[in-house]
Amino acid sequence: MQSLSIRGGVPLHGEVTVSGAKNAVLPIMAATLLTPEKCVIRRVPDLSDVGFMAQILESLGAEVKVDGDVVTVRSTRLKPIGDYDLIRKMRGSICILGPLLGRQHHARVSLPGGCVIGTRPIDLHLKGMKELGAEILIEGGYVDARAKRLIGADIFLGGRAGPTVLGTANVMMAAVRADGVTTIESAACEPEVVDLAFFLNKMGAKILGAGSPTITVTGVGAARGGARGDPGPDRGGDVPDCRRGDRG
Repeated sequence: MQSLSIRGGVPLHGEVTVSGAKNAVLPIMAATLLTPEKCVIRRVPDLSDVGFMAQILESLGAEVKVDGDVVTVRSTRLKPIGDYDLIRKMRGSICILGPLLGRQHHARVSLPGGCVIGTRPIDLHLKGMKELGAEILIEGGYVDARAKRLIGADIFLGGRAGPTVLGTANVMMAAVRADGVTTIESAACEPEVVDLAFFLNKMGAKILGAGSPTITVTGVGAARGGARGDPGPDRGGDVPDCRRGDRG
C-alpha cells in the first residue's frame, strides 16, 4: 500500500482489548520450562510467533493448552534437545536455552531465526552461560550447552550495541537454578525484563533489581511451583499497577 487516506471529524467510541506484549510473552512461555507445575499466562496475543513457541514447548515434552488469550503450560517431563526446524523460524526461540540449561543441565538449541554469530549475535547469551559454569559447543547449526552444576557469578552483559533483552532474560532464567548469587551488570532495563522477573518470582525465584542496570538473582535450586502471568502491553502503555515500583 502506497498511501492511507484518512477522513477525520468522526467521534470515536467503543472498547479495545489490549493484549500483552509479544516480546514479554515469549520469554515467560520459555520460563515455564523451569518448573513441572502448571503455569498460566493471560492476555497472550494471537500471533504466529506465539504459536511457534507453543509448538517448541510441545516438542520439548511440555503440555500446552491455548484457550483464547490464555495459555496453560505444564512441563512435567522434558527433553533437552529443541526441534531444529521450529526453533530456527524465529530469534525469540533462543530464550529456551537458559531454562533448559537450568533445569536439565543440558540444552541443545539450534541457532535462532537463521542467525549466525556475528549478525544479531547471541554471543552475550553464551558468555552468560559460560560464566555460570556451562561448557558451550557450536556445531551443525546447534548450540550445545552442558553443566553438571551452575554456580552464581558476576556477569557483565554490556555489548557494543548496548544491553541485550533476551540475553538478560536467558541469564536470569538459568541463574534461578544456579547455586549462590548471580549479579548481572549492564542488564537490559526494558519492561519485558520486569515482566519476566515478576513471573519468575511468583514461581519462587529471588530476583531483585529488574528494570535497572543491575539485577541480582539468588539461586533457589528448583522453582517451587507454577505461576500466573499477566504481561504488560507493548511499548507506550503503562506498566500494570501490580508491578509499578516493584522491581522483583
